[in-house]
Parts: sequence; structure tokens; C-alpha cells
Amino acid sequence: MFKHILLPTDGSKLSDRAVQRGLEFAKAIKARVTTVHAVPEFRMIVEEGFVSPMSAELKKRFESESQQHAKKMLAKVEKAAKAAGVKCEAVAVVSDFPYQQIIEVAKKKKCDLIVMASHGRKGLSSLLLGSETAKVLTHSKIPVLVVR
Repeated sequence: MFKHILLPTDGSKLSDRAVQRGLEFAKAIKARVTTVHAVPEFRMIVEEGFVSPMSAELKKRFESESQQHAKKMLAKVEKAAKAAGVKCEAVAVVSDFPYQQIIEVAKKKKCDLIVMASHGRKGLSSLLLGSETAKVLTHSKIPVLVVR
């Protein structure tokens, strides 16, 4: 059976629900969890060769605030895991491609299951926006349990 479950989180209500279900499942099967949040990379806006002299300061502020936000989200999962009696490790990564980092963290941490939410987009919005869950399902060799 599964021994180590990866719980990606983006802080949304659906993600929180998937984390809760993942923790319940982990507790039931006596597995440990790793939770992960992908922080987006800072992108400078360059117009016609002009780079704002404030860009270094903006980058530092963006990175600091993003890391603080990630820590809060991950701490929430760690607190819920502790309350459930489940061993939990938290990881924050920087990437504009969360699905790649979810798979990479699962491999590095030797997780044998990924439990994540599906936002349930349909039609054109699912084609245009894509889904991190769909990308993980497509590219992961590790089993994925999708919570709706």
C-alpha cells in the first residue's frame, strides 16, 4: 500500500479539500505526507528595451511576499497533519510550471501517491487555461488520486 503521499496545494478551497482528504487517507493507511506549493517566478516587464530601475527592488519584494504566502499555506497543512497525527514535511518551490515541480518533488521525496484537486473546468476554459492536475496526470508515472 501507499507509504508516502504528496499533497500539492495552491491555497484554494478545492485544494484545501483535497489536502484534507489526503490527510484522512494518510491517517487511515498510516502513511506520511509531503506538502508542496509552487511559487511563481518573478517576471520583469521590459518595454522597448526599457527596464525599470526599481526592478531589483520589486523582484526582492515579490519573492519575499511569495515565500511568506507559501509558508502560511504550508503551515496550514502542517497544522492539519499534526492534528490528524500524520507526519508531514513542507516544501516550497519556485516555478512557473507547477505540474513539473509537483512531479519532481514526488520523485525526489520518493512519494508513491499524489493526491490533488481538480478544479473541474469544462469546455473552452479547460482548453485555454489547462489544468495542473491534468498535466500531472499526463506526465506522472506516480499514481494520482484526484479529489473533486
